[in-house]
Amino acid sequence: MISKILIANRGEIALRVLRACKELGIATVAVHSTADSDAMHVRLADESVCIGPPPSRESYLNIHQIVAACEITGADAVHPGYGFLSENAKFADILDAHDITFIGPTAEHIRLMGDKITAKKTAEALGIPVVPGSDGEVKPENALEVARKIGFPVLIKATAGGGGRGMKVARTEADLEHAVATARAEAAAAFGNDAVYMEKFLGKPRHIEVQIVGDGEGNAIHLGERDCSLQRRHQKVWEEANSPALNVDQRMKIGQICADAMKKMKYRGAGTIEFLYEDGEFYFIEMNTRLQVEHPITEAITGIDLVHEQIRVASGAGLSVKQEDVVFSGHAIECRINAEDPRTFVPSPGTITHFHAPGGLGVRVDSGAYQGYRIPPYYDSLIGKLIVHGRTRVECMMRLRRVLDEFVIDGIKTTLPLFQDLINNQDIANGDYDIHWLEHHLAATSA
Repeated sequence: MISKILIANRGEIALRVLRACKELGIATVAVHSTADSDAMHVRLADESVCIGPPPSRESYLNIHQIVAACEITGADAVHPGYGFLSENAKFADILDAHDITFIGPTAEHIRLMGDKITAKKTAEALGIPVVPGSDGEVKPENALEVARKIGFPVLIKATAGGGGRGMKVARTEADLEHAVATARAEAAAAFGNDAVYMEKFLGKPRHIEVQIVGDGEGNAIHLGERDCSLQRRHQKVWEEANSPALNVDQRMKIGQICADAMKKMKYRGAGTIEFLYEDGEFYFIEMNTRLQVEHPITEAITGIDLVHEQIRVASGAGLSVKQEDVVFSGHAIECRINAEDPRTFVPSPGTITHFHAPGGLGVRVDSGAYQGYRIPPYYDSLIGKLIVHGRTRVECMMRLRRVLDEFVIDGIKTTLPLFQDLINNQDIANGDYDIHWLEHHLAATSA
């Protein structure tokens, strides 16, 4: 059994993992940069180790320093959270070589699903529906031939990509050459790899993702889906579980397809299979082999603690539930509260002069922020996540409207006003939106 977990992350997710460890009676080690010495997870952990200066590459991405921290403290496992080293196969290999448990999937599965082309081929072989597209990497010399075969418009994407970088749309043959060149240049700059592939571009899809958990021995379950269609520059802003666009039959069918695929893979740990959904059809886009930012809304509607499950599986205890034990209850929404100007989305680091989190039935706030805490300028601008649960979507929306008015963060600019705008929008109330809706709405309101 795991006796001490080093949390190789920061912010709200580090605190989230720490709380799960405390509940399970497992000792914790917080690592931190010099900029995060006063972070809440550092204050609450059993032990803490400074691993370097503020730049991520010198601290949270410094594998040598993290392994050294494990050896110094006697930590026998590492939870990577999300981001940073959470999907780094080399990190998982190095921990394994040092007999330290990586709380996540195998390095083999991280590699397999980390490359977009390989992931798509793997998904297709496992029976997961995929977007029509190229068989592999697209070169400038064969791009037109591939695009004509798929049919315009097409989407060019970086094979090692994420967050919308290295992603371009070519609506006509005249657009193609420039789109491919630009996508390759962006991919090289962002990931050190200019390889791109091509898919059919869908006009007004929704972004649907299915949460799965496997024990690495051929057992896997799904925990329903989340709708993450409200995005800005391919970054999720508002998520819902379950999706307003799906019925029970669609939900259970795609969930079972994903669970069956993970059984065949003998996947270990938590993972999320992401789809574009349009006209009743699902199209695989990628798999994230880690915990997602939006995992709390799945926990809200199932009552299953995903971090507990990750730790159980990593320790060899297996899953705590079978598929028939999973019961979906009510509706949940998550709003990502960022330290950003709500109109320009320019980051707004600084000191929080007043902080009041909302409360009441069905309300959860995952945040490491507190009054007097200084938001550093070096990292992601996420302050915390507001999660609201209700028996129905209508009740959930009513509750969300109330708690948004109750949430107070002074001293810096935040995206709270954006959500106060969205909660009063009729399209949102109707659940009538796609992945392009938010950007169109923002453009219209700023005009």
